[in-house]
Amino acid sequence: MHRFIVGAVAAVAISFAGMANAQTVIKIQTANAAGSFSLNYLNEHWVPKLKAMTYGKLEIDIRPSKSVVPHRETPQAVAAGILQGDLNAVAYFAGRDPVFGIMGDLIAGYDTPFQKQMFFRFGGGTEILQKAWDKHYPGKIHVVGAGPFAKEAFVSTVPIRSVADLKGLKLRSPEGMAAEVFRRTGSAPTSIPFPELYTALEKKVVDAADASSYTNNASLGFNKIAKYPLYPGIHSMAVLQFVINQDVWNKIGPQGQAALETWYFAAWTDMSRATDLQDRKLVAADKAGTSGIEIIDWPQEERDKLRAIAAGAWKDVSKQSDLAKEAYDAHIKFMKTMGLLK
Repeated sequence: MHRFIVGAVAAVAISFAGMANAQTVIKIQTANAAGSFSLNYLNEHWVPKLKAMTYGKLEIDIRPSKSVVPHRETPQAVAAGILQGDLNAVAYFAGRDPVFGIMGDLIAGYDTPFQKQMFFRFGGGTEILQKAWDKHYPGKIHVVGAGPFAKEAFVSTVPIRSVADLKGLKLRSPEGMAAEVFRRTGSAPTSIPFPELYTALEKKVVDAADASSYTNNASLGFNKIAKYPLYPGIHSMAVLQFVINQDVWNKIGPQGQAALETWYFAAWTDMSRATDLQDRKLVAADKAGTSGIEIIDWPQEERDKLRAIAAGAWKDVSKQSDLAKEAYDAHIKFMKTMGLLK
């Protein structure tokens, strides 16, 4: 796999060697907060690679969440050219159309981030997401790809050892699908932007949170104040979309487009593996250490209970729009192919 990625990057780089196009800087805003492991990893390891592989013709400038526009307003900023793209969480847009809830996080559905990455790459997910943006901003946004980079680790200030323990909890959750699933467990979900989560946990605005990878949560200090993380996560693999302003996409031409697609798939695969490895190292250290952190791993029986609750929410939300139904049907078909559903 590594040789394939290197070969693909090299081939695209060679095609750029003789090009005379003007430099294009692609400014994007991500869902990740400043200081998070994933944002730092992309900026350190992958931002320089795009410039190198295109001989300086393409550069990418990755900004943290809310640094340019509010976290739910990146699509209109991309459509208007204020941003040239985003790497934002699709679930943030569930209030616009139920399809974004189903595409943004099929709560408790997939077992690994790689399965869901495959859905977007090979199961029709990217095409349905493109249809959704064509509906809202026709001809303005191009979807390069989408997928999660990690299975999220739930952060909590109180022990949550079962589905029953979710009842009555105040918790941070994206709106749409995720919030509906948690409501059905008896908890009280509220939508809080990721950069504001530390303060919300510290001041007990919420008891727990659908947050990010164990590594991101640790790097942002969540586990210091929420000492009962659930790992592996019970619920969530938030999908981040990589979208580009359509005019910018057209401007960079076929070679630039191939470079950007190659860069995205290579960067996302690499970051997923780096995050998984770092998660495992931190979990082992916290289990062996004296930090007072108790890592909770739900038994399969409880995970199955949550999935049954979630499946009811998937089906009900799918009835809310034609695109939501199309997304639901595509998920179910792909999950059966992967052996996740019978």
